[in-house]
Amino acid sequence: NKLNKSINIVLLQYYYYCVNESYLSSPHVGQEPPYTAQQSPVMTSPVALTSSSAAPAVTDNDLSKCPSGGLCSRLPADCIICAFHHNCSYGRPTSITCRAKAGVQCVVRDQPQQNFSMTLDCRFCWQLDPSQYRCSNSTSCMTVSCPRRRYNASCEVLEHVHCLGKRVFQKRLFCNWTGGYKWSTALALSIALGGFGADRFYLGQWREGLGKLFSFGGLGIWTLIDVLLIGVGYVGPADGSLYI
Repeated sequence: NKLNKSINIVLLQYYYYCVNESYLSSPHVGQEPPYTAQQSPVMTSPVALTSSSAAPAVTDNDLSKCPSGGLCSRLPADCIICAFHHNCSYGRPTSITCRAKAGVQCVVRDQPQQNFSMTLDCRFCWQLDPSQYRCSNSTSCMTVSCPRRRYNASCEVLEHVHCLGKRVFQKRLFCNWTGGYKWSTALALSIALGGFGADRFYLGQWREGLGKLFSFGGLGIWTLIDVLLIGVGYVGPADGSLYI
């Protein structure tokens, strides 16, 4: 028994000695792993202006949008290529470098130039003032509702406005369209011919119009109520549009 224990102790010591020697002799012990150079993400401009790159030519459809001989800074966005700097401070003026497309001639200080610089406010296209872009209008949402409803609109920046990002973007807007109904006409009909349901017929609410017609305006009570409701704008066109 003593002999077996001694043999086991010797074998265990030898095992640990071999393991430690092989581990400590490894070149990775006590050393940092080798550094592998990686490219860090750098925000670059969507279009880089280089002297060797050729500007795309303007098509015949764009010739009317790209007047030649005018100021370079007044050219529409479709007529130039610009390198935008996305690391600018929001809302502050920033300088961008632009180049006119092939076939477009422009001047800077009465001198013909191909490359030029412009100054604009640092903001993305969807952050522009609503007067600087146009959006599609929906004719299928109710404008008179509580709470007010919204719809998905497709918006496009005006030609002479420059901004960062995509010039066509989506935006959630309040329902705000008109079907041609005039508030003044509806109110006048409600006062003059409300007892016959003329105001309701004009607004496209023919069921209510028939009800007022055969009840003589609810004996005058319905007529007075409609005058007030139309006057404050609570009752609107049946298609959900706004008054003109």
